[in-house]
Amino acid sequence: MKNRLLALAVLGLVAAVAVAASASGSQRRVASDELNGAGSSFVFPLVSAFQPTFRSGSGIKVNYNPIGSGGGIKAIQERTVDFGASDAPLTPDQFTNCKGCVQIPWALSATSIAYRGAGLPKFLHMTGQVLAQIYMGDVKTWDDPAIKAINAGANLPNKKITPIYRSDASGTSYNFTDYLAKVSPAWKSKIGVGTQPSFPVGVGGAKSAGVAGVLSQTDGGITYVDVAYAIKNNFSVFRIKNKAGKWVTPTLPGITAAASTVTKIPANNELHIVDAPSKKKNAYPISTFTYIILPTNSPKAKQLRQFVFWAMTTGTKQFAAPLLFAPLPHNILVAAEKTLKRVQVQS
Repeated sequence: MKNRLLALAVLGLVAAVAVAASASGSQRRVASDELNGAGSSFVFPLVSAFQPTFRSGSGIKVNYNPIGSGGGIKAIQERTVDFGASDAPLTPDQFTNCKGCVQIPWALSATSIAYRGAGLPKFLHMTGQVLAQIYMGDVKTWDDPAIKAINAGANLPNKKITPIYRSDASGTSYNFTDYLAKVSPAWKSKIGVGTQPSFPVGVGGAKSAGVAGVLSQTDGGITYVDVAYAIKNNFSVFRIKNKAGKWVTPTLPGITAAASTVTKIPANNELHIVDAPSKKKNAYPISTFTYIILPTNSPKAKQLRQFVFWAMTTGTKQFAAPLLFAPLPHNILVAAEKTLKRVQVQS
């Protein structure tokens, strides 16, 4: 009887150890098959579209927090996430502080200039020079002569313009100010390019959803916002004059035309496609790449490479177009894949 009880006890112990080991293995699998990212709110609609399908096909769950490009850069520098995302390229100091990171252009879209106000016609014209004057506080009303001059025949009300800007460190602000600095010498010298510039006038809103929310409640407001948010909120958007002299809205052909101007890709993958050359007649002038930032050494290197490659290829083909994200040009996709190979399992 004692021997039988002893045998049962031993079997019970073995079973308990086996269950514990199995549970431990399950936890390890769950941990390794989950990726956490944070950053750009610009790319958030696209990442949200990716998540369910990628998980069902790969078994890898991707969590993403749209805290803004600045927050995403800080998070990957501190390794509190597996990947960061930013619409602004990393500065040399940010690369240094990231201690072994690469930036990969993984999506392509545009910044729309949206507006709202009683009595304002749809698809008004706007130039970069006048836009800079609005955000510097020099053009204050919708019937200002500078706006009238580029909107002949439009009935413009004597209504105050309220510029709305991103209050957080934002890659969309970078894209917007990169464009303004390219077309307005006054903007370049007084304010410059940055993720969190010092806007002299206007009202701030945090993240893309924040500025969209402020605009939706502001009669006479104007803002720069990711085109996916302009679509979602049914905002009126300006036709922007491009370098070829055409008035264009952000469309897939216009975004693709701007991206096609890239012929040389630097080692760090930093790309600028604002105010594209006049030979691209339909190019939308405030287009931008957005970047995923990865550590070159990561215990989740395999999962990161799988996710990013899928996102740039299959994911983009399936989900990008309705959100006005365009496929990466072939030469940029090749460079992105090459950089992706540098992400390796931590030794």
